[in-house]
Amino acid sequence: MKLFIETDGGARGNPGPAGIGVVICNEHGKILEEHAKYLGRTTNNQAEYRAVILGLQRAFDLGASAVEVRADSELLVKQANGEYKVKNLELAKLFLELKNLEARLHGRVRYIHVRREFNTRADKLSNDAMDQGMGKH
Repeated sequence: MKLFIETDGGARGNPGPAGIGVVICNEHGKILEEHAKYLGRTTNNQAEYRAVILGLQRAFDLGASAVEVRADSELLVKQANGEYKVKNLELAKLFLELKNLEARLHGRVRYIHVRREFNTRADKLSNDAMDQGMGKH
């Protein structure tokens, strides 16, 4: 079963209160799961990584045979695809976690950069998580 995962992470301030949004769809576009999670204080890039890690973990749990991750973070996508080196120590730890999950999925993971306007559902979920975590309802 191939899964498509849309992810977004954000922080209000950098670092600041952060949240992630993850949408998992099957190959027919049916939403299987949505996640909005408040992370507390972290950076935007760390939140972006946390969103993908959650998505990959859920894909593994759901028995995915292949995964396509769509994210609007060009940095994350280029690092995950090996086009950019990971220089930041905290991101390197998250990168390793991401690569370990990739290995559990037998390396059948593709990362695609999408423009923000094509990632609106995950973006809304990450903002909802930040609002909820900051006490805004």
